[in-house]
Parts: sequence; C-alpha cells; structure tokens
Amino acid sequence: MVDENTFYPSVPVLVWGTGNMGRASLRAVAAHPGLSLAAVVVSDPAKVGRDAGDLAGLDRTLGVAATDDAAAALATLDGGGAVVYAASGELRPDEAVADITRALSVGAVVVTPSVYALYDHRSAPAELREPIEKACADGGAALFVSGIDPGWGNDLLPALVSGLASEVDQIRCQEIFDYSTYDAEDSVRAIVGMGEPMDYEPPMVAPGIPSMVWGGQVRLIARALGVEVDELRETVERRALDSDVTTALGDFRAGTQGALRFEVQGIVGGEPRIVIEHVTRISASCAYDWPMPPDGGDGAHRVIVEGRPRIEVNVEATDEGGNRAAGGNATAANRLVNAIPWLRAAPPGLYDGLDVPLAPSTYLSRREA
Repeated sequence: MVDENTFYPSVPVLVWGTGNMGRASLRAVAAHPGLSLAAVVVSDPAKVGRDAGDLAGLDRTLGVAATDDAAAALATLDGGGAVVYAASGELRPDEAVADITRALSVGAVVVTPSVYALYDHRSAPAELREPIEKACADGGAALFVSGIDPGWGNDLLPALVSGLASEVDQIRCQEIFDYSTYDAEDSVRAIVGMGEPMDYEPPMVAPGIPSMVWGGQVRLIARALGVEVDELRETVERRALDSDVTTALGDFRAGTQGALRFEVQGIVGGEPRIVIEHVTRISASCAYDWPMPPDGGDGAHRVIVEGRPRIEVNVEATDEGGNRAAGGNATAANRLVNAIPWLRAAPPGLYDGLDVPLAPSTYLSRREA
C-alpha cells in the first residue's frame, strides 16, 4: 500500500464560494490525497449549515458544514493552509480583492479565477498588484490566478502545442460555448447579453473590457513564445435569434441577441499573431455558420497553431451528468486546486499559468495501490 502522505503533506483548505467553480473545487479538494477540506464559505443564507458534500453534488457527506462567517472559516486554517477563492469577482472586484488580500495576510495560499487583471500579474496596474504583493510578503503566502474559460487553455496548452511546430505564424485559442444550460442566468443575460435587445451593450464586450479580461492571457502566450505584443485589438460580432427559443434558463425571444463572437488580438509586427476568441450562443440554431464543436455538441476548447505543420487540438470535458459547461469549470478548478501543494512550497509572491507547473493526477496510482 502506498502511503499517500509520503508524497503530499496534508494541507487544510477553505473553499470560498459554491457556485459553478466552487462545486467543482469542493470535489477537487475532496479527491486530492494531500488536501483536507477545513471550511466552506457561502453567501446564500439557504446554503448555511448544509454539508459540503451536498453542495458539491457528491453522493456522500464530507463532514464540513457551510458558513457565512468568513473570519471563523479562515481561523480553521490556523495561520496557514490554502483558500480556493471561487466567489465571483465580475460585479464585485474590489470586494474579491479585499477577501483575497485578507486570506494572504494570514498566511494562506490562495488560488482563484476571480481577478482578471492578475492573470498576467506582471502587466497588472501597480495600484492593484502592490498591495497584494505586500499581503503575500506579510503572510508568507503565494497567489495563483487562472481563468475559468479555462485558464490552461489560454496559457499552458498553446505554449505546449507551439513546441510541436517548426514555424508558428499565429496561435488562436477558441472557446465555443452554448449557454443554454449554464447555471448562471443573471450572467448569461445581463453580462453576456443573451436575450437582450440588439441595441443593448453587453458589459462583457464593452470597449476595453475584453482586453482587460483576456489581454493578460495574450501576454502570457507571447511571453512563452519570446515575443512582445505591440498592442491589443478587439473585434465583436453579434447575431439576433431568428425565432423564439426556450432553454433551461427560460425564454429568449426572436430579434434579441442569440449569439456573440469576439476576439482579443495580440498584434506582433503589425499582424494579429496571438488571438483569443470566444464564440457563444444561446442556441445552436443561431449563427450556425460560426465555428462549432467538432461533434456539434454544446462546447469545446480549441487551440489552432497556424504554421508548419498546422496543428489543431480540440478538448471536450464533461461533468455533472455530461454537461460541458460543468466540465470546463471542473478542469479550471482542478488546475487551481492541484497547484496548492506546489504553491505551499514556493516562495511568497504572485504566480501565473506559466510559472506554476502542471501537476499530474495521482488518482489512478492511488486506486491501483
């Protein structure tokens, strides 16, 4: 029998937030041999007191009840451990940064997808970066920020695939996604704009916002390739629904937005050499001429290297009964959670998707043992 603790010292973990990313994070912590779930923080009063296993969608209890008392939850880490900060930062960025800084200051490693500007911390504004650096130094802790779309698809994977080509003309990272079953209706409608009139400006693609969110990932890829990005450019396309559509999220009327496509382009030598593209729909019937998953399903992540040879990699992940949105969230959460042991051993500071090595799963070896 393999002694799992030989390889992974136990790390107490607080999962903060139990939405799409939080559910997946709870499952990831529960499955990891070197992590122990210490606390769960929720904001919904209806979730207070519920067992973490129930909130995670597991078929067993985990023996940890959710609380809305963040101070008490942090105290369970006893001045160390780790925090998976899965609470949304889209509409409350200042509060999210304050929560993360608080956790770092008491010595907890923090992994999170919630602060877009820190995907590439080297290009983050000093007024954001410096207080967090101080919190890391004061607490002796590390912070790793990676995206939910998923982050590894816009940093590690394209960097890896580029190494299989002798010549690279362009790298394109695509998320192709059908929002019809995504468990976040407010975001789908108000932020992405699905079901809103065509004269409505979705906040997600307001001028400058795509570059703020995904520009750091463009710069990460550029850093991996050893090139400098001259500027970032944005393109946006929207399509209206031809007919009414009813999904798990409700009714979406003809004439309202049914699809959204945008790019953040990293310009190198006057050409878009590094591109992050999102193609999103509320129904496969809308904008069917835009890129689709290879099998016609409801989601895929794709990396395309235009060069010699041309390389295309498609990744489709499913979870929670075959849902690809949940699968994408799960891979993003697993990337963050599995980084915790490495971060606990790393010097205090900020880390990104190129800094943190990919941690292979040990689940199969543990089963065989």
